[in-house]
Amino acid sequence: MAHFVIMGCGRVGATLAHTLEDAGHSVAIIDQDDRAFRRLRTGFSGRKVTGVGFDRETLKQAGVGEAYAFAAVSSGDNSNILATRVARETFHVPHVVARIYDPGRAEIYQRLGIPTVAAVRWSADQVLRRILPEQHLAGDFREPSGRLVLAEIDVDPSWIGHAVSEIEKVAGIRIAYLTRFGEGMLPGAGTSYQEGDTVHAMLRVDRSAEVGHILAKEPPKEQ
Repeated sequence: MAHFVIMGCGRVGATLAHTLEDAGHSVAIIDQDDRAFRRLRTGFSGRKVTGVGFDRETLKQAGVGEAYAFAAVSSGDNSNILATRVARETFHVPHVVARIYDPGRAEIYQRLGIPTVAAVRWSADQVLRRILPEQHLAGDFREPSGRLVLAEIDVDPSWIGHAVSEIEKVAGIRIAYLTRFGEGMLPGAGTSYQEGDTVHAMLRVDRSAEVGHILAKEPPKEQ
């Protein structure tokens, strides 16, 4: 299926490793302390790499060059951010996420373009939503008929600076709220899409792929 690299074999790291392996993916997990691997279940078939998660050689041993996604979930904010930047900027891993303990740093990390999950609102599901794009389609909420879903929508960076209302019109969706600098906000008439924003929109389930395709491209040129 795909290869995933996890930095940090604590409770959350082990949970992620087991969940991804159960889904049929290959997994490598990194930790400085090889005793941490005891948290992994008997029979775990993924790679266990002892080392510093932001060290390039350690990351290479974990197969980061072939990774679909990288999740840094160790106990150190700085280590998580540094490792995530190395994975993204040096090895060009397409999907990355970092766990943070200090929500006050969220704005800095968001401006670096790094998706983060604050430990105070922590769950393994939040990480999976950021490293498995198909998780977005499962949605945060479905209305009783199952026809409408509230989902996180990936938007191409070329939409930065465009009005949220324009995104709604072109994609045929209703944006319920944005996550900006780690906090939810309701868009107003003059709200524009900014770098680091996460878009949460209501849409028809049967249009999920179509909406993703539309917003993965540049905005249409004005006639």
